[in-house]
Amino acid sequence: MDRLLEFLATGILDLRWWQVVLATLALTHVTIAAVTIFLHRCQAHRALDLHPAVAHFFRFWLWLTTGMQTRDWVAVHRKHHAKCETTEDPHSPQTRGLRTVLWRGAELYMVERAKTETLERYSRGTPDDWIERKVYSQFIWQGCGLMLITDVLLFGALGIAVWGVQMVWIPFFAAGVINGIGHYWGYRNYDCPDASTNISPWGILIGGEELHNNHHTYPTSAKLSSKWFEFDIGWFYIRALQILGLAKVLRLAPVPRVQPQAGPGHGQIDLNTLQTLINNRYDLLARFARELQREFLQELGKLRLSEADRPRFAGLKRWLRKDVAALPPQQRATLQELLARSPMMRTLIEMRAELSTIWQQSSVSREQMLVGLQDWVTRAEASGNRALLLVAARIRGYLPSAA
Repeated sequence: MDRLLEFLATGILDLRWWQVVLATLALTHVTIAAVTIFLHRCQAHRALDLHPAVAHFFRFWLWLTTGMQTRDWVAVHRKHHAKCETTEDPHSPQTRGLRTVLWRGAELYMVERAKTETLERYSRGTPDDWIERKVYSQFIWQGCGLMLITDVLLFGALGIAVWGVQMVWIPFFAAGVINGIGHYWGYRNYDCPDASTNISPWGILIGGEELHNNHHTYPTSAKLSSKWFEFDIGWFYIRALQILGLAKVLRLAPVPRVQPQAGPGHGQIDLNTLQTLINNRYDLLARFARELQREFLQELGKLRLSEADRPRFAGLKRWLRKDVAALPPQQRATLQELLARSPMMRTLIEMRAELSTIWQQSSVSREQMLVGLQDWVTRAEASGNRALLLVAARIRGYLPSAA
């Protein structure tokens, strides 16, 4: 009896408390890796292919630690991208509120996965073999129950706490933090149409999913980091699998290649330029936004503003990265006041809107889009404005992506 009680207290591994903590973090990290590599990048976005043995290990591990089925998760996530920041988005904090998504993210997921139309429309291409139909989809709680038994055998009584952490890790960090904070707070490298943000430049705790703005800009990229200071641990694992012949990367985000000192009249604006611009449009818009903010700060110093108006106008700086239509009513009204006082700022805002329209015209031919781009660059270079000259030079300097 004493030996039995001792075994129940310590488990097979007989670890110290801090070793149990490290083991718990390691186990939850495997789950995070399974979500970001298998469910997200491989299944939902087809950014890479995995060796069948690796793919099935991830499926089995997710059955043990989350009870999630690949079909359900992929369908809900694809709908999130298709309906992002609208009322049909399953978990947008912009429409449902940050607190709701952060603390009830798992509940929102369960509601959406129960919708037949969501599964039928967005789950194509996910595993539908015998083990998926007869085991993983039918015996959902049994996988988590098997994980509980395993944890107790390995860690003794502390195994219950280990199991509890495993069960809440994905619902909180993936369903809550990424879907909530990742669309509400953080920094943005790219001005993609939704509200996605990078929570942290170091994607370690959540497998690289912290780089959420990068992902929403280039959703089919297997690599989520894009700046030199960003680190995506999920990509590190993918590269390791690739070296071992266990993964094949299918798509990566385009890396801008720019010819230095491209000025007015340098190079021809042709169809190749147009295509390269379309591929790098988010890079260009981000640079345009930074130049627009610099011009705004200089212009603000020239305007004769009252002490009451200065803070109100200065608050526009963070909103200048967004399209005018996306601004809240109060900021939009303040911006209109600014544009009425500053012809230069009006020109910059209007020229940015025109530039975005060039590649958004689905009803016109490539030749017509090219004429629009050539006209835009000509007017930008003739304006003499520093920001427009830099943007025009960037357009002329873009080189086709390396093969």
